[in-house]
Amino acid sequence: MDDATPTPDLDIDTSGLTCPLPILRAKKALATLTTGQVLRVVSTDPHSMADFRAFCRQTGNALLRQDDENPRFIHYLARK
Repeated sequence: MDDATPTPDLDIDTSGLTCPLPILRAKKALATLTTGQVLRVVSTDPHSMADFRAFCRQTGNALLRQDDENPRFIHYLARK
């Protein structure tokens, strides 16, 4: 992961949702992007930090950055 904040091509807010909904919404949003485009996901689920790491390992999408701004958790993913 990089320290620079990526510029997102698409933002989704999954605040108030718990696993697996943030991941499912992210998967749907990523499907609308092209390779290399960046998705920013805002979540309030503290488990989302580990969930998005696992999701990216399993799908091959790049996890560019995660920010813990408790109670918000921000994830930047690049579509494979």
